[in-house]
Amino acid sequence: MLAPVAGNWQSGAVAHSSLTNGNVSFWYDEVGFPVRKPALAESLSCDVCIVGAGYTGMWTAYYLKKAAPNLRVVLLEQQFAGYGASGRNGGWLTNSVTGGRDQYVSSHGKESALAMQSAMNHTVDEVIRICELEGIDADIVKGGELNAAFNPAQHERLLEWAAEEHSWGYDDVQVFNKAETLSRITLPNVRSSIWHPHCARIQPAKLAQGLRKVILELGVELYEDTTVVEIGIHQAITAQGTVHADHVIRATEGFTANLKGVHRQVLPMNSSIIMTEPLPEAVWEEIGWSGYETLGDMAHVYFYAQRTADNRIAMGGRGVPYRFGSKTDTNGTAQASTVKTLMNLTRKHFPQTQNFEFEHVWSGVLGVPRDWSAAVNYVSSTGEGSAGGYVGTGVTATNLAGRTLADLIQGKQTELTNLPWVNHRVRNWEIEPLRWIATHGLYAAYGLADTREQNSSSSHTSVIATLANKITGRH
Repeated sequence: MLAPVAGNWQSGAVAHSSLTNGNVSFWYDEVGFPVRKPALAESLSCDVCIVGAGYTGMWTAYYLKKAAPNLRVVLLEQQFAGYGASGRNGGWLTNSVTGGRDQYVSSHGKESALAMQSAMNHTVDEVIRICELEGIDADIVKGGELNAAFNPAQHERLLEWAAEEHSWGYDDVQVFNKAETLSRITLPNVRSSIWHPHCARIQPAKLAQGLRKVILELGVELYEDTTVVEIGIHQAITAQGTVHADHVIRATEGFTANLKGVHRQVLPMNSSIIMTEPLPEAVWEEIGWSGYETLGDMAHVYFYAQRTADNRIAMGGRGVPYRFGSKTDTNGTAQASTVKTLMNLTRKHFPQTQNFEFEHVWSGVLGVPRDWSAAVNYVSSTGEGSAGGYVGTGVTATNLAGRTLADLIQGKQTELTNLPWVNHRVRNWEIEPLRWIATHGLYAAYGLADTREQNSSSSHTSVIATLANKITGRH
């Protein structure tokens, strides 16, 4: 366990002398770390081998065992189930289609794009249903998602977003003016906000560990502390032995770059979260936030936040976006500049926290494909499959991916297997140092665009951000 970081973190009136930095995440402070299952000891054979025990791997295993209890399903994990983004994320169970719906209109038609959005909307409720069915208490509150605008350009993007949603027939998306927004959450200098109901706040580690318990009870064989170094046709190779399987599924998300042969398929993007101490009721009476909406903004380098079940504020953002060579962290330690940024961001939007401590900060990696669009891939002739590239929307998308993979593995043709993200292919990321230069340069550009928009009365999105979107392929 990492010791708390003592020291010179200073923001406002309070010196933060006991801020825990890393140790995976605050979420595990609450639930505790699981007693790890033994590592793989020798080679074995099974029906389905899943590499990576995050949400994707565990949901796939869950739906497979529910549909076909006699299948031998083996799950391999380099640390413990839920160690990666699944146990570190911001806790947004939301309906966002990674990469946007418009990408599917040109490739598959509007009906397919609508089907993808409908599937994501349904998946929010499916996760809630399974948690209720299986007795998983993940602090779920379905309060919707609220995104705030703080300058004219952000407000204009907000209105464009609302107009697009309404043009697609989604009339449950609402725009709130300043007064209406402040009646929900007190945010200094807010201009407007946009809300939709298809989002719930969760405690990520509680979901991960609850799901871990359920799949073990279903008979899934989980081998933790087992690092897969290479995946081949019908096999997953580790130092302890090789697992041979009819179907091998890669569910490694941000850690994909550690595998031989797929180093450039997914870029591991860093994101970080800071957590306040529990705030007293008097503070919450001033802030509001009684609906427990997830909260974000319309900036290009956006923040994401939630009010936790024990009345803390969790505030997340990108920080240092990428490590050279697609390196991934080991224990969630956030860099000093990121800690300062998140402290200042929280104080800015919630000045009521000025005299209260920050207790925990951590980082994690999320998977970013070259076109910023998630995919579920499966080759029936070889039994090879994968899912990932969620770019931060994985709390919901992993469940949809798990259900889809379960159908594909069983050879079923369903509404899920016909969704447009199935067998979506994308080119690799550039080699280093181009990857590092481009990622840091583009995020610097987004940051500059945010600064210019904040200091401008113009309602037009910065041309810097527009150009950066074209270069990155973001929709």
